[in-house]
Amino acid sequence: MTAKPRLSFWQIWNMSFGFLGIQFGFALQGGFMSRIFQTLGAEKDALPLLWIAAPLTGLLVQPIIGYLSDRTWHPRLGRRRPFFLIGAILSSIALVFMPHSPTLWIAAGLLWVLDASINISMEPFRALVADKLPEEQRSYGFVLQTLIIGVGTWVASNLPWFIAQLGVPNEAGPGVVPPSVKVAFAIGAFVFMASILVTILTTPEYPPEDLQRFRDEQKRRGNFAREIFHHVVNMPAQMRRLGLVQFFSWLAFFAMWSMATPGLTEHVFKAPAPDPAAFDMAVPAQAAAFQSANAAFQNAADLVGSYMGYYGLSSMLVALLLSFYAARFPLNRKAVHAGSLVLGGVGFLSMWLVPHPAWLIGSFALVGVAWASILSMPYALLSSHVPAEKMGIYMGIFNMFIVIPQIVAATLLGPALRAFFANEAVFALVISGASLLLAALALVRVREPAHAPVSLASQAH
Repeated sequence: MTAKPRLSFWQIWNMSFGFLGIQFGFALQGGFMSRIFQTLGAEKDALPLLWIAAPLTGLLVQPIIGYLSDRTWHPRLGRRRPFFLIGAILSSIALVFMPHSPTLWIAAGLLWVLDASINISMEPFRALVADKLPEEQRSYGFVLQTLIIGVGTWVASNLPWFIAQLGVPNEAGPGVVPPSVKVAFAIGAFVFMASILVTILTTPEYPPEDLQRFRDEQKRRGNFAREIFHHVVNMPAQMRRLGLVQFFSWLAFFAMWSMATPGLTEHVFKAPAPDPAAFDMAVPAQAAAFQSANAAFQNAADLVGSYMGYYGLSSMLVALLLSFYAARFPLNRKAVHAGSLVLGGVGFLSMWLVPHPAWLIGSFALVGVAWASILSMPYALLSSHVPAEKMGIYMGIFNMFIVIPQIVAATLLGPALRAFFANEAVFALVISGASLLLAALALVRVREPAHAPVSLASQAH
């Protein structure tokens, strides 16, 4: 196999820049979908089940896209970039229409489309890092990718709040999503498309070493479902060990995305979403009471989204520090990941105890340490254990360990809150904290692969 050349900082930056848009999509989805659902009349304990479209979509899309991208070669767009472009176009359309949903079922359907489209773009990005970088630069590449993700998370999470500060209304009538959220999603659509185009236009891909053999294998395609099943059954041992870590990690974050808005608006801000059915809008006093309660909820939801942005800011800073370190010295990925998960678990548990809303900044900052590690260290721990020619399909299969826990949480979280926690949504975040601590414990069985040091000189080429 031909040795891969070391890439410069800007080459790796451009290669990863599309993740800015992908994370804009995920941050707007994660921070504000529950707000949209509640505005359209969803009960809080139904929120996890409404979110089930996202992980179900990922379960189906990711291994299929990984399989197809391994077997694609376009003379101009290459192997992974055709999927970046298709996903970006579909995601941008879904982001524009999402906050204009007139009913709950349309919003849930658009969530399905949005998540499928984001996954079409996202899955090949993980494989692209492994495609382009030599082993000794992969930790650096995944960490730099995480830095860009952190920027996207922080900016997108603060967009509705910032737009409201510019004078765009943050309130609307019953069952109508506020204009500030609509504008934020439209901006997200533009950023998604523009950032993906930066990567497509600046990052060439390596063709298969034996192009004729590659084309011959394309013609002899077998049953892709059978082949995916074969790779699932015969996945590397390192992937199985990391799968348990991923299960608890992503269960924690799904609980946050689906339940942070109701949990924190109720428990910390004391401003739950009002039920329009409980108010007689024909009575002026009751209509005014609804408007007051709805304004309190929408303002609290804005701040929850803004505070959630601090996990993106924190992850960005952690990724920046890790990128400086990984550019100079070997990184003990297993130790970094374990410590980060513990700090994230403490951050989630602290949300139940904060005496004032502003303290949530510290809680989410700790969560961001875990997020930075979750987005980089598992992939770096895995990439050296996967054959290069199967990188796409194995990254897709590995991402199944992201979506399976989300399906479990979507199915069981609502009933668990009703049965054991008096339907208090804040306990979903306590479950998140415990889950991250279990993820750290599961790392005991994961192996730290050997890796070569990366010199400063290697980054300058």
